[in-house]
Amino acid sequence: MRNRKVHRMGQVFLVNQHIAEVEAEHALGKTVLEIGPGQGILTKVLLKKAKKVIAVEKDPLLANSLGARIRSRKLYLINKDFLDTSEDELELSAIDIMISNIPYSLSGRIIEWLAEKQMQAVLCLQKEFVAHMLAKPDMREYSKLSVVTALSFRVTKIIDVPRGNFRPVPLVDSAVIYMKPLGSRIDKETMAVLNALMQHKKKTVRNAMMDSEEAFGKTKREMSRIMEKVSQSGRRAFKMNPQELLVLAKELSVSLSNT
Repeated sequence: MRNRKVHRMGQVFLVNQHIAEVEAEHALGKTVLEIGPGQGILTKVLLKKAKKVIAVEKDPLLANSLGARIRSRKLYLINKDFLDTSEDELELSAIDIMISNIPYSLSGRIIEWLAEKQMQAVLCLQKEFVAHMLAKPDMREYSKLSVVTALSFRVTKIIDVPRGNFRPVPLVDSAVIYMKPLGSRIDKETMAVLNALMQHKKKTVRNAMMDSEEAFGKTKREMSRIMEKVSQSGRRAFKMNPQELLVLAKELSVSLSNT
């Protein structure tokens, strides 16, 4: 039953101690946030180096097992879905870095969370997901994730992690990356425009926004009037670099709020 539950939740567990030690090199003397500690191979290594480890585990069976096996005053274990955990519960102001083998299904939302908080991180992610993070304009993988990553972080790949380093063995390889914040946050309104542009990235900017008029509470006539004033309306988002898209998204968010 337990194995079926783990499989259903999409969880895989790191079994290579060396990979955990590589990830934990950034933990020395810091308060670390770990998402999805699972069976605790990374948690144990982090506790040897970190000032404190705040570990958030959604699965109650795994959380109870981890709490019973690891007795440390430096470990603060939260049995909850990370995305439902408040800043107060996380003691967010005290956290220095996130170091995690995060659940694959949460990767995109956690990257956006890190961008919003401008928090540094060491993460083990699907190799294909990392390719999307680092993609450049006019590449097939270029997406909203690529844009948000480029605007928010300097990313360094640390090590490739073949699929055989996990149990159960996943269908994909992974990679460990270090993310250093650039100190600039993207506001919610600008993020919404970026999402609309990259959701329809191969259409012209005008058509991408026209197709998203309901999401912004506009009629087609209202959106058409807005787009008449946009000099970049004939370009296509997948050919624009992140800075160009940011300038455009800010311009559009102002126009949308004033219409």
